[in-house]
Amino acid sequence: MELEDEITELKGIGEKKAALFHKAGIYTFWDLLMYFPRDYLRYPAVKPVSALVPPEKAAVRARIASTPSILRVKGLVVLNAVAKDGTGSILLTWYNAPFLKSMLKVGTEKVFYGQAEVYRDALTIRQPQMFAPGEYEAGLGKLKPIYPLTKGLTEKAVESALSQAFSELTGLEDYLPGEDRKELDLMELGESIKVMHSPKSLEEMIRARQRLVFDEFHFFIRSVQRLKENKARMKNAYPIAEPPECKALAGSLPYELTGAQRRAYGDILNDLAGDYAMNRLIQGDVGSGKTIVALLAMVAAVKNGYQAALMAPTEVLAAQHRKKISEMVQPLGISCMLLTGSMTAKDKRLAREKIASGEAQIVIGTHALITDKVEFKSLSLAITDEQHRFGVKQRKVLMEKGSGEGTDMPHVLVMSATPIPRTLAIILYGDLDISVMDEVPAMRLPIKNCVVGKEWRPKAYRFILDQIREGHQAYVICPKVEESEGGSLGGAERENVEDYGKKLAEILGSEARVGILHGRMKPKEKDRVMEDFSEGRLDVLVSTTVVEVGVDVPNATVMMIENAECFGLSQLHQLRGRIGRGDAQSYCMFIDTSESRQKEGKPCKRLLVMDETNDGFKIASEDLKLRGPGDLFGIRQSGDFTFRLGDVYTDAGILKKASEYATKNGNKAGEGYYRHEKLYDAALL
Repeated sequence: MELEDEITELKGIGEKKAALFHKAGIYTFWDLLMYFPRDYLRYPAVKPVSALVPPEKAAVRARIASTPSILRVKGLVVLNAVAKDGTGSILLTWYNAPFLKSMLKVGTEKVFYGQAEVYRDALTIRQPQMFAPGEYEAGLGKLKPIYPLTKGLTEKAVESALSQAFSELTGLEDYLPGEDRKELDLMELGESIKVMHSPKSLEEMIRARQRLVFDEFHFFIRSVQRLKENKARMKNAYPIAEPPECKALAGSLPYELTGAQRRAYGDILNDLAGDYAMNRLIQGDVGSGKTIVALLAMVAAVKNGYQAALMAPTEVLAAQHRKKISEMVQPLGISCMLLTGSMTAKDKRLAREKIASGEAQIVIGTHALITDKVEFKSLSLAITDEQHRFGVKQRKVLMEKGSGEGTDMPHVLVMSATPIPRTLAIILYGDLDISVMDEVPAMRLPIKNCVVGKEWRPKAYRFILDQIREGHQAYVICPKVEESEGGSLGGAERENVEDYGKKLAEILGSEARVGILHGRMKPKEKDRVMEDFSEGRLDVLVSTTVVEVGVDVPNATVMMIENAECFGLSQLHQLRGRIGRGDAQSYCMFIDTSESRQKEGKPCKRLLVMDETNDGFKIASEDLKLRGPGDLFGIRQSGDFTFRLGDVYTDAGILKKASEYATKNGNKAGEGYYRHEKLYDAALL
């Protein structure tokens, strides 16, 4: 079997099971091999029940002492069972898992692993993982992979498919020559993939991960280099001069542009009127006003007789951009069109017709903009918002929408609110000139921050209610969508949106209208919830990090982030950027449930950085200093660029090494190089 073969080639994977794998993005053998664990369970030695010290994570070997009971509480199905081991008894609790009752017959002996706590005076483990004693003993001293499962896809199914794949797979040659691997101190490719799925030790897993992160960075950088080579010194096919409407629009704003905004806009105007096509990145902190600078550029393009397009990473953000921009450009006689995947077939067809005829002058959309059916009449300016959410090739496809016969490429403007140190930005955006916007509009008050333990929640809820009574709104961020996703391996049980939303609605009562939002909802449903929150029909939005990108609700003044230690600092900063967008004082509460907080009463060091500063560039710098080889899971910058494993902060050293190698040996093709380049290129789309 080959890397490109469909997973249906494996025994036991028919149409129905394949559909479950497809939901997780697994279509081919290569996809399966690259479906790496999200964490590993380190099996601790079994303890007697009497030796448990809450809130430690531990394993106990005990027998079920009585028939389990099932209760229904606040929309949850709660399964309770009591287990004993001769030294004491412990209450075991599972949520929304009534099917486990049949496995917990009286007298059944199991090893139960989870976080011990005292609940209503009883020693308890909630959501414990359950093992046969022999199975657990066999795992002592090893790392058990924990995969990022979707509903219906089990650990056993993934492990079985991987076992088959490794036994039947051919053609996993290493593209790196042996002497280069030795010089770079990297593990062999096939070995590194196997180790990631079944490591004997943490040290071995770290070595394997370093090799695979190197590959991701290497092929990403080669794509950037090819993009740069293809458009190097491309002639300006769309010369654009600043029209009077741009100055009129800037003058009509309720605030003055910052110095950083004026400098970035000046860079853009020089590029648009220059001899060569613009290829520029605006790197600005959250709230620095990148969108208005991009809008001025789009107005300039339209008033010079051309079209402009803005591609956003989510439908919520695209719709929001369209609404705001339409209101601002309508007085200038400019039409603005939205194109997203969830629109009806009829609406999409009408939108494409207006884009092709030129009637739609500013076009805002998602990935729908780069589908084959979309044709522009005269696209002179292609903008991607939150560029780290797109692959290199997506930017290239949008750029080619204005190429006509392939020679007249439009100007390219890329915006990113991810504050990356300049040395890393030069590597990641090697084909672009960079403008940095490091100022925040003077009208915005600095956000007040606090890092607190979970015992502070009742105060936080009262504070949220006080803000609602004053006419404001609040976000509550949870790391999980639903309970079945499993808990954290290094701290407290992670909160989930589904249950938290119900709990919070009950706590806040009739004074607060609570809604939930997460990425598994259908696009129209997400749009409806976000619109309800934007329009003030909801007071509190309980959400995953889906709100991280660009959502703008000026009336929201509070953000409460649960299990804050589970997120990367730059991601926390992005989330915090959703508040403080109006003229009222805003507040961000980071709920720290880390082991250091629970066991030692000390706050998580990384979170103290968030307490001390609102400066995204300083946070990014501190993130680099604080991270180490053990920070591999849980705090990854979710969504940053296109990497499965790599993180530009944790892996800055590997990124630089990959950049140097790609520059020096980019065209040196070892055995299997082009094949792997094609596989990684597919992932970049």
